[in-house]
Amino acid sequence: MSFLGISGMLYSGASLAQSRIVVAEDSNVFTSMISKRLDELFGIKVDICRNFTDLQDAYETSSQPVALAISNINLPGAENGEALDYLLDLSIPTIVFTSSFQQKVRDQILAKDIVDYIIKDNVFAVEMLAEAVCRFLTNERHHVLIVDDSPTARALLSTRLKRYNFRVSVADSGAKALQILNANPDIGLMVTDYNMPDIDGFELTRRIRSTIGSHALRIIGVSSSTDRLLSARFLKAGGNDFMLRPFIDEEFYCRVNQNLDTLVQIRNARTPAMAG
Repeated sequence: MSFLGISGMLYSGASLAQSRIVVAEDSNVFTSMISKRLDELFGIKVDICRNFTDLQDAYETSSQPVALAISNINLPGAENGEALDYLLDLSIPTIVFTSSFQQKVRDQILAKDIVDYIIKDNVFAVEMLAEAVCRFLTNERHHVLIVDDSPTARALLSTRLKRYNFRVSVADSGAKALQILNANPDIGLMVTDYNMPDIDGFELTRRIRSTIGSHALRIIGVSSSTDRLLSARFLKAGGNDFMLRPFIDEEFYCRVNQNLDTLVQIRNARTPAMAG
């Protein structure tokens, strides 16, 4: 089963029906819309929790793991965000679906390592939510390589990507990255630092492009440098995107998604039988 997302991507919802999704929301209108749409698109039967007690019971009375939670910030019995904290304390990936999202609240929520947030302030909100659900549940199909000589930077990027349900490999040098790519042809995206002691990001990208084109591997360069010319140089070396640190999680996730969407579209165009 496939559907065209708000982003214009054609998503396949095949094999998602067994995913357990909990919806923590007290609005009858939105719970009805969400449950109906996820059932129509993916055959997913959601667990609806209209208050904090329902949410606790849903987790404690079932042995099936929760693949993803969709939660309002506040619920009856948890008017100060306790429901969201409860889900995150259990390490349950969570998409926040809320109508109230001022700047202060946004900063507090994003600091809690949620997967994403959708504001229910327009007629497309449920469609955007369905796309976010499908993207998260299918991200595990994508293998991403992180290349950085800094252990801290590698750990940070790895944590971010794993939060979004990607499969992740890491390399502490350009030479190690080449070895990993050679052993794992399923890697579709590489995120590489520019400044590395053995092979810098430019040279690494040039070497990769001598054997692997953009149709098979997307490359995002990152750097803490203040040199604004780095992005142009990296793109000319064969990179597909470039980001200057520090960057916020939302931007990083969007850049990753855009590059992987492009990769999927190219693969489908080159192999029509694989589309859908």
